[in-house]
Amino acid sequence: MDKRIEKYFHGDLETSEKLNLLKSIASDDMLKAEFIEYKNMLGLVSLYDRKDGRKQRKPQTRTLFVRLTATAAAVALLVMGTYWITAKTTRNRLLAEEQFQTVYVPAGQHIRLTLQDGTNVWLNAQTTLTYPVVFAGNERRVRIEGEGFFEIAPVPQKPFIVSAQHVEMEALGTQFNVYSSSQEHLVQTSLTEGKLHVYFPQAKEQGVTLKPNEEVVIRSNKMQVGLIPHLDYFWWKKGIYSFHNEVLSNVLSKLEMYYDVDIIVEAPSINEYTYTGKFRHRDGIDEILQLICKIHQFTIEKDEENNVFVLK
Repeated sequence: MDKRIEKYFHGDLETSEKLNLLKSIASDDMLKAEFIEYKNMLGLVSLYDRKDGRKQRKPQTRTLFVRLTATAAAVALLVMGTYWITAKTTRNRLLAEEQFQTVYVPAGQHIRLTLQDGTNVWLNAQTTLTYPVVFAGNERRVRIEGEGFFEIAPVPQKPFIVSAQHVEMEALGTQFNVYSSSQEHLVQTSLTEGKLHVYFPQAKEQGVTLKPNEEVVIRSNKMQVGLIPHLDYFWWKKGIYSFHNEVLSNVLSKLEMYYDVDIIVEAPSINEYTYTGKFRHRDGIDEILQLICKIHQFTIEKDEENNVFVLK
């Protein structure tokens, strides 16, 4: 058995090591089976201890209720893609532990979950969301890498803050989409309902306040505000990807993230094509690229072993 699994359940892995393990589990069936087997074994031991009247050695954890709108496979992946991070504030204070939950959505999946305050969050493929199990204090704060759609539950005097790379977004009751890619050094926030303040933490007053149907694109610490090109884009929540007059280089970047593949463009002119169309998430990357290929007349070569597509 992989030693990381035992360390995972005994709290001996660092946060980055936990996330790497969960990503490996998503793509390795043997490792996934070992993880489930060890988890079940611990469950049986725990059940035996309770029946035997013994005191539990592990600290109690709260039950988290997660509502999903993905497939049964995504449910299983979510269960395996979550873990606890315990941050002790002081050793002298009893029960001074703040618990966080991290969800990682593998390629080819998307999920919906409901946070403790009633906020609904849809997470796209290759997305990581970290949030507290219980929102304590005078704010609600989460962190995202990837893409998520937030439907914020209004809580007066307790703003909801989303952190993405070096940008923060503050809302009271709002619906908005966040696309954050550290590889592209890009954060894009699109507001569909309510009001949203987007800013850099060190210069909050100099941020921008979005109105419905506005979005802000942030690159190199510069904000550019404009109108949302088309609301159909947010159909990804329903498993439908929609593009409208979008440069093909942007489309390909998103496909790489959604399906965890590498797409190499040998002819630079291909990147300048624009694409309009819709396809279903379950269609798969092969079928989607073949469809785009028929429209723009380029050829595709695939490296099966390395999961690389070359466009010529």
